[in-house]
Amino acid sequence: MKFVLCLTLAAACAACGQARADDPFVGARAIMVADQIAGRGVRDARVLDVMRRIARHRFVPAEQRLHAYEDRALPIGLDQTISQPYVVAFMTEALSLRGTEKVLEIGTGSGYQAAVLACLAREVYTIEIVEPLGRVAARRLASYANVHTRIGDGYRGWPEAAPFDAVLVTAAPDHVPQPLVDQLRVGGRLVLPVGPDDAQQVVRITRTPGGVREERLLPVAFVPMTGEARRR
Repeated sequence: MKFVLCLTLAAACAACGQARADDPFVGARAIMVADQIAGRGVRDARVLDVMRRIARHRFVPAEQRLHAYEDRALPIGLDQTISQPYVVAFMTEALSLRGTEKVLEIGTGSGYQAAVLACLAREVYTIEIVEPLGRVAARRLASYANVHTRIGDGYRGWPEAAPFDAVLVTAAPDHVPQPLVDQLRVGGRLVLPVGPDDAQQVVRITRTPGGVREERLLPVAFVPMTGEARRR
């Protein structure tokens, strides 16, 4: 088991890799991390390092690449967005990943957040409800051997792969989906935006032996969670 884990982490590290010498955005990423992320209080050294190395511009449409490192969300088509770099880093840090975790992501989007998670955790399972986005993201993530992709409604999670050490949701339901809480290990963390469009908050749910603990962390603005979440 230890040997398999080492191979998985080695594959993830290879995909995360160092920036290519011909990458014109190395400086832009360094400024992004220094000013937008570390400058706002994100302290996890592993998160900061990964955000410096992953080529965010490869996860946005060609017409948005010059804006990939700006301090804002960007459209990726089909009424979906890639989150602001600071929000990606903040929510990732809130998961408290150490490298051995199995993580579930709801809302693959462009694949950027899944790539960040893949460099910080043992395995990542990610679900996208918008099929064209899911297929493009799966191709982008193909080099990450520890990422498993699926197209479908993520409201009920990925039961056959549960339990998870951490769950991250990148679209906002108006309530915390109970199936995602149920798929956490004891000690596991669920981080997600919750609430109506004008009053969303990033919430962290920690599963404890006696129930759950909830913390409200940051006001945000995400696209709403669709599918079953809308019908509840």
